Amino acid sequence: MSQPLVLPHDPDLAAPPEGWTATALPALEDAGATEALAHALAPVLRAGDTILLQGQLGAGKSHFARTLIRALMGPEGERAEIPSPTFTLVQAYDSAAGEIWHADLYRMGDPQELVELGLDAAMEEAICLIEWPDRIAPDWPEGAICLRLERVPGAAEARGATLLAPAGSDLARRCLVALAER
Repeated sequence: MSQPLVLPHDPDLAAPPEGWTATALPALEDAGATEALAHALAPVLRAGDTILLQGQLGAGKSHFARTLIRALMGPEGERAEIPSPTFTLVQAYDSAAGEIWHADLYRMGDPQELVELGLDAAMEEAICLIEWPDRIAPDWPEGAICLRLERVPGAAEARGATLLAPAGSDLARRCLVALAER
């Protein structure tokens, strides 16, 4: 399923846990390509799925999350306001696919806050999108996948995208099949 891939070293981004694999995804040439990626993944997500969104400021994590949330919400999502959870840490939304939790851990001080927020329980029963998973590394949820977005040097809007997942991940398999079919 995945080719061995050496991730560029970035001291601000946590390495995936032991046993996780990396799969390079097609380059995202602009914001529209990031939106297309979110729309391709939305139909395969279900309650209990968690996507960790990793990357530096401005890498496109929030743009991807907002687009994915709108896609999961269906037609009413097109009009939905999707604020950043930077200060609230978590925003929750209802969708036909189930509840969606969007978390931004950038300002989180202690991993114990995940329990206080109820995010650990939500990961079992909702679709969770978690920005800045580096704040809880190396304890990434076993059933999660990570989408790492990185700016491409010399290209203002282009982003590199890598899917990180535990070996044998069903969620990663579903996502990669959806991407191959588009």
